[in-house]
Amino acid sequence: MFKKSGISRDKDPKTLDMDANMQGRLVFKDPVDLKISGNFEGSLDAKGNLTISEGAVVNAEIKGENINIAGKVIGNISAAGKLVLTKTAYVIGDINIPILVIEEGAYLEGNCHMMTEEEKAPKKERQILDRKQLAEYLEVDLKTVDEWIENRKVPAFKEDGEWKFDKSKIDAWVASERIK
Repeated sequence: MFKKSGISRDKDPKTLDMDANMQGRLVFKDPVDLKISGNFEGSLDAKGNLTISEGAVVNAEIKGENINIAGKVIGNISAAGKLVLTKTAYVIGDINIPILVIEEGAYLEGNCHMMTEEEKAPKKERQILDRKQLAEYLEVDLKTVDEWIENRKVPAFKEDGEWKFDKSKIDAWVASERIK
């Protein structure tokens, strides 16, 4: 086991415990059990299980599979599996998840979007549009799209700080005549 870098590895090389102050962009291509016990700032894209320990402070956009939060997180969270906020969790940010468990005492400030089965499908199977592409697709100007977003009229979600639109949801929205 080594500790000088702030990352410790137990016998299983796929388990990481970060207990240092770190910043940057972390991307894990393979599943790993990641535990953050210190401070982290930046962006985090994890496969596998992510645990943010009690006392940890994370200021980051987080994407992951299964996420368990006992510490403080400021930033948007997107989980493909389950998000658990323990009684000591303090979260400020929007969450986009299929399964959410909140223990009594946890604090959450932000919007929560519970994903449908269709939204859980890999993005390769879905057609995702950005603001400009949506404006072109619907033949409206970008200002109109921004007004729809601001007034929460259009089905949208945030990813990496940018508004995104699922084309199938846009088609359903247009068909329901809510576009007015």
